[in-house]
Amino acid sequence: MSDHAEHSGPGHIVSPMILVGTLVALLVLTFITVAVTWVNLGEFNLWIAMIIATIKATLVVLFFMHLYWDKPIIGIVFVTSLLLVALFIGLSMTDVDQVGPQRIPDYAPAVQQSTGS
Repeated sequence: MSDHAEHSGPGHIVSPMILVGTLVALLVLTFITVAVTWVNLGEFNLWIAMIIATIKATLVVLFFMHLYWDKPIIGIVFVTSLLLVALFIGLSMTDVDQVGPQRIPDYAPAVQQSTGS
């Protein structure tokens, strides 16, 4: 018997209650993201928004994309790819402070206005 015989029916069917619960959680988190902008927390506004966005993306991947019920190796590959992307972005961001001081103000030549004929 082939491996495909086990999966002859439709994919995993998710209960409507789980889908509605996930939708409500996403809407609440969206409201919290907007509500955080009403309070000036300085640089923490961005951090809070990114944490909430990560939670929302996790809910979408787990329940709407059925990763919760899939084989564990797929989740491991997905999380590993996210960590590698975060590592690459983090490493490239370490150079931002080094490049800034080397900029020379007014280095580019001035743009001359055409007199128009």
